[in-house]
Amino acid sequence: MFSDYPTSNRRHFLKHMVGFSAGLAIPGMQFMQGLRASAETLKKENKSLIILWMGGGPPTIDIWDLKPGTETGGPFKELQTAASGVKISEHMPKVAKQFKNLSVIRSLNTNEGDHNRGTILMNTGRVPSPVVQFPSIGSVCNHQLTPKDLDLPGFISIGGTGQRIGPGFLGMTFAPFTVQNPGTPPENIKPHSSLGMGTEQEERIRRRQRLFYTVEDNFRQNLVPGAKKEDDLKQLAGAAQAHSDIYGKAFSLVVSPRGKVFDLASESKSLLDEYGNNNFGRGCLLARKLVEAGVSAVEVDLGGWDLHQNTHATLQTQRLPTLDAGMAALTRDLVDRGMWKNTVVVWMGEFGRTPRINQNAGRDHWARCWSVVVGGGAIKGGMAYGETDTNGTGIKDKQVGVPDLFATIYKGLGLDPNTQVRDNLGRPLAIAGENAKPIADLF
Repeated sequence: MFSDYPTSNRRHFLKHMVGFSAGLAIPGMQFMQGLRASAETLKKENKSLIILWMGGGPPTIDIWDLKPGTETGGPFKELQTAASGVKISEHMPKVAKQFKNLSVIRSLNTNEGDHNRGTILMNTGRVPSPVVQFPSIGSVCNHQLTPKDLDLPGFISIGGTGQRIGPGFLGMTFAPFTVQNPGTPPENIKPHSSLGMGTEQEERIRRRQRLFYTVEDNFRQNLVPGAKKEDDLKQLAGAAQAHSDIYGKAFSLVVSPRGKVFDLASESKSLLDEYGNNNFGRGCLLARKLVEAGVSAVEVDLGGWDLHQNTHATLQTQRLPTLDAGMAALTRDLVDRGMWKNTVVVWMGEFGRTPRINQNAGRDHWARCWSVVVGGGAIKGGMAYGETDTNGTGIKDKQVGVPDLFATIYKGLGLDPNTQVRDNLGRPLAIAGENAKPIADLF
């Protein structure tokens, strides 16, 4: 944007504008004034990703792709959603009402039935590698979407899975800030009482900040006095700069009133109750507040899905009521606040669970065919994409791979899935993977 150019560039541009001729000077100035007036609307709208992470492997055959009346179907009945022809579990009535805004992909194939490998795959879009540590999707969004002047972390993990995967080769600047107890402000953003109160406290923090930057600057300048290779200098200086950036943002978060975004004490009881007023529900509410404040990526964890026994009883009484309230309230809240077009939401875990019910009334690991749910941004709602066979044991139509899922998410955010970043070996890699294509029917 012209209004963001350095002063010297603006003066240089205006000098040439005036130099055309006296007859063009006035129209030229009017053009420049028009640019300034519309600068805010020309800026890229803030885009955000919310990941609802279901650790343990949710049985999607009992939630999004039921098979009633079959040997593998289980006891749950189907419920018609607000989207014509799309049915989901009877124990998800609140989400069903929001399904005109959401779409389910029922034909995902991943072939990673191990918890750790599946978690890495579904967070990074890549098969685990012993050579390259790939960044989580939240870190990629942080890297691609977060303004440099944002005084909040660009990626916030509510629960910790994002922290476990990490920023990979993108570096610690794009690592997630972890919140373990949503609704309670993180411990380290509140100044210690020994620093006083009010303006005294702020000034003492600022003095510490100035001292910190002085030490950091001296450290960078004397970091590699004997280094001769330019690449070594750049690599070490980059690490030092990342360190400064992280601590600088931490200082800003302590002083800035924006740190209060983590506190849910001012939220109404009715809103907290709508979200479920449990850790997951409060995490979903905090996610809405964070993206509203400009955070580019938020992950909210809901664990407890590794249900090898008593699957349906646990779903009915524990997991699904919690999920239903939080996910539905988040969707409704984002839509009502006009944020849905700029926020992509994805619901996923590391794999699904077996169509066959085992001898312990449970389901085991199954990555051959399962479901994820997406919505928001540029993604169409109200659709069921792909189809599994009658018993849910295989894919009948429109198989989707993880690269195509990630490409769909990135396109929904307005990002080109072919955007390249360089890994730790210096190789250019497309953020969604090679030959990844968004699902055309969802746009």
